[in-house]
Amino acid sequence: MTAMRAMVYERYGSAEVLRIEAVPIPVPSAHQVLVRVAATSVNLSDWECLRGSPLYARIGGLRSPAHQTLGSDIAGVVESVGEGVTGWQPGDEVYGDNLGLMGGFAEFAVAPASALAFKPAEFTFAQASTIPQAGAIALQGTVGAVRDARVLINGGGGGSGSFAIQLAKRLGAHVTAVDNSAKLDYMLSLGADEVFDYRRDDATRRGPYDVILDLVARRSVFAYRRALARGGSYRCVGGSARALVRFVTVGALAGRLTGRSIGMLAVKPGPAHFGPMAELCASGEVTIYIDRTFGLDQVPEALTYVGAGRALGKVVIEVN
Repeated sequence: MTAMRAMVYERYGSAEVLRIEAVPIPVPSAHQVLVRVAATSVNLSDWECLRGSPLYARIGGLRSPAHQTLGSDIAGVVESVGEGVTGWQPGDEVYGDNLGLMGGFAEFAVAPASALAFKPAEFTFAQASTIPQAGAIALQGTVGAVRDARVLINGGGGGSGSFAIQLAKRLGAHVTAVDNSAKLDYMLSLGADEVFDYRRDDATRRGPYDVILDLVARRSVFAYRRALARGGSYRCVGGSARALVRFVTVGALAGRLTGRSIGMLAVKPGPAHFGPMAELCASGEVTIYIDRTFGLDQVPEALTYVGAGRALGKVVIEVN
């Protein structure tokens, strides 16, 4: 077999620009692995790269997409390996965050050997695919969530937020979670102590909070500075390009002047950074929540579902 089915796009836009095509199966270069994809989870970053918005989603491809097939969080079976790969062999069950090369919404994907880890036997491929990006964000975004710390998680009902709520509660923190009204009961079920609908309540007028993990960055720099306790830490992951620039410039300065730390969360990728989350999930200390699964032909519907903010936890594409 020399061809595979893949969901491709050639220009930025809504889900209508996506189409299924037969394309050549990629060949792994040196230090790369070819994975027969079993499942790929959908991240908000996939939706942003599809639309080309915010502007940072166009890095590597200002006018047209850098990668024709989206999907970074893959899980599957090693099909073949490139030159210099010694840690993997055909038949190994693996998972990882392939954000640099993407390609997970297809039957096969090439990934750096260093981006992959052995899939824990306790997980299905679908479950394993939910962990790499969302797990790394949650682990790094909840640093400082010690016992009795006051933690605010904005965007708590999505994939990263679901993990973050559970992590913070496991560490003994008091957790306030914010999302849309359809997710309030869900966030309470994860262990959140207080929940707010961002359309009706401004959680930044409550607090103060010792840790704020902002996955959508809707409020102003000064609103979050006001909500942050002296000595506290605010980190944003997503949001408009304009908002992110403000947080790393005006926000960082305002934070330093008032004894607070305000900035972006520079997420460290790779097995060393998502592996601890897999261990917590495998032991039952943290639960993986999969809202819905879609087939490869349904990638447009899955991306639209996540992009609209409807997903409770993670959404997964089951490929093979």
